[in-house]
Amino acid sequence: MNLEMQQFKAEFFKALAHPLRIRILELLSEGDKNVNEMKSLIGSEGSAVSQQLTVLRNKNIVTGRKEGNQVIYSLRDPMIVELLAVARQIFNNHLVDAISMLDKMNDS
Repeated sequence: MNLEMQQFKAEFFKALAHPLRIRILELLSEGDKNVNEMKSLIGSEGSAVSQQLTVLRNKNIVTGRKEGNQVIYSLRDPMIVELLAVARQIFNNHLVDAISMLDKMNDS
C-alpha cells in the first residue's frame, strides 16, 4: 500500500511538472474554461494547450464536459487550488531565505 501511494504521488507530481500545465491549472482554479479561452489567456498555440490538457486528463487532474461543439475543462478536485497555493508559499519561503542569505553576504 505504501509503495502504491508513493507511485501515485510520483505520477501525480510528474503530471504537474510542466510550466504550461501549472498555468492551465491556475486558470482553471479561477473557473471552468474551454481551450480557446485558455489559449487566449495564456497566449499559446491551441495545440500546445490541448496537448497539456490531454496529459492532465489522462492523470485525472482535470475533467472535460461537452457543451455544443466545445469541451469545457474543470479541475477534478478543488484541492488542486490549495496545492497550488502551498507551492506558491514554499516558493516565497525559498525567496525569503535567498534574500536573507544575500543580505548576510553583503554585510560581510
